Amino acid sequence: MSDNLPDGIHDFLGDTAWQGAEIAPLVGDASFRRYFRLRMGGRSAMLMHAPPPHEDPRPFLHVAHWLSDNGMRAPQILAELPDKGWILTEDFGDERMKEWIDAHPEDEHAVYAQAIDALVKLHTLPPGPFDPYDMAVYHREAGLFVEWYCAAAGLSVDEAGWEAAWNKVLTPLLQRQNPGVTVLRDYHAENIMLLEPGELAGEQGIIDFQDALVGHKAYDLVSLLQDARRDVSESLEHDMLCRYRAAAAPDEHFEADYALLGAQRNAKIVGIFTRLFKRDGKPRYLRMIPRVWAAMERDLRHEALAPVADWFAANIPQDLRDNHGGEIG
Repeated sequence: MSDNLPDGIHDFLGDTAWQGAEIAPLVGDASFRRYFRLRMGGRSAMLMHAPPPHEDPRPFLHVAHWLSDNGMRAPQILAELPDKGWILTEDFGDERMKEWIDAHPEDEHAVYAQAIDALVKLHTLPPGPFDPYDMAVYHREAGLFVEWYCAAAGLSVDEAGWEAAWNKVLTPLLQRQNPGVTVLRDYHAENIMLLEPGELAGEQGIIDFQDALVGHKAYDLVSLLQDARRDVSESLEHDMLCRYRAAAAPDEHFEADYALLGAQRNAKIVGIFTRLFKRDGKPRYLRMIPRVWAAMERDLRHEALAPVADWFAANIPQDLRDNHGGEIG
């Protein structure tokens, strides 16, 4: 057992069925958040320490309970002490969708089909008790492209025109997204766990959903099928969208809304990845920008994006667009 354990860990576990378990630290996803795998008697569980005031585990718990209560496959909460930042959950294992498909490409279609079916199920539910994905959020996210990418590329752009273009294209979408569905916001191959690897009919588990909002049905589809972290072929994207349409019967604006949210999300991600490099010193994210940019350019070809496409034509040099964002120094 490691001696480098957070204060209070044994007190918390002492009130659970996992007192005396073997504790193995895992790599965390944030500077103040730590994860541990517990093992005892052939069983395992996951322990997260997200201590206030630097972290707030309540949003995670709020969404996790709602998902589980509504039949979605989030990790079961085994014990919680949010005031101290402790959460004990079911262990989903280590087999992420991304790595499984990389190792078993023949399973790609079937695994994605299951992920689509989970979204169909989620979208049959009434929207959860979460904040709305409203115009302010859409604008704040899209603004990251101008704030970080354009600045890093040394471009002087029409910021008011950027906001006006998005306002024009998103206003009708917002009217159509009511009453909305629960949007997980980071539903992609690194946040979907295969709970029964090798069993194509096995369960998939969802993680990293603490930022859930109530928004449009197309958003999580974009997150999954225009994945910033792995290549999804246009043919697979097409097949999965057809599968979703057949099951969910979205309205006649679905294709336009998918493109709108694709362009919005991809512009946001280009901004975020640039910020991770410029502000946080994480250059590995730069190599993902061309993939995201290519998807954004495809989205911009839809007629529903005409005002935003016009802004790109007037503000982003063609050589940068041809080079999918170019080099950021």
